Amino acid sequence: MEHDDLRALTAAYALDGLDPDEERALEEHVRHCAECRADLASFRETAVALATDVEPVPPPPHLREQILQTVRAERATVVPLRRRLALPVAAAFAAAACAAAVGLGVWAVSLSHRLDARPQAVQLVGAQGRLVVTPSGEGTLVVSGLRPAPTGKTYEAWVIRGGQATPAGTFHGGSGRTAVALTAPIPDGAVVGVTLERAPGASQPSQAPLFTSQPV
Repeated sequence: MEHDDLRALTAAYALDGLDPDEERALEEHVRHCAECRADLASFRETAVALATDVEPVPPPPHLREQILQTVRAERATVVPLRRRLALPVAAAFAAAACAAAVGLGVWAVSLSHRLDARPQAVQLVGAQGRLVVTPSGEGTLVVSGLRPAPTGKTYEAWVIRGGQATPAGTFHGGSGRTAVALTAPIPDGAVVGVTLERAPGASQPSQAPLFTSQPV
């Protein structure tokens, strides 16, 4: 396989959507390709997020412990004597609180940037599976339990937005779990639909989609 073909398989690999031959080919390729290793790591983060489905994201343990140690140290200097002595201590405690807030703020911005750079995955409507989309708009459709296309027919994917459908690749289905690297970019607000067309495919859908993704 060429580099671009193998790179298109990284999302399906993270979602366990490849056959054994494709898995072996990609695993051998990523040993020598830093770009595909980075893509695969990003898709794995998304797959883990989907599996756990946990909304709250706590700060890293080392940052939390550092903040608590700072606050404990400042709190230990508070001596309830005269007011003029308490004021500098209160100021020091406020400074510690500000440092904690800054630390959490830096962590939150860093986390936001990481989440923005991660691929997103949306569920399918009418079929079991996911559509995984990178920040640059590249998409991989992963479908489970899809029957093989009848003789002379092919499944065809479409990127649909504003009533316009753009061809995005054909596939046969029927392998238990099918992973399809889409050939058209997926803009914000679009959906991906799949129809059954006469082989080798059509320029426009001939019927309503058998299933679609949720909007990206």
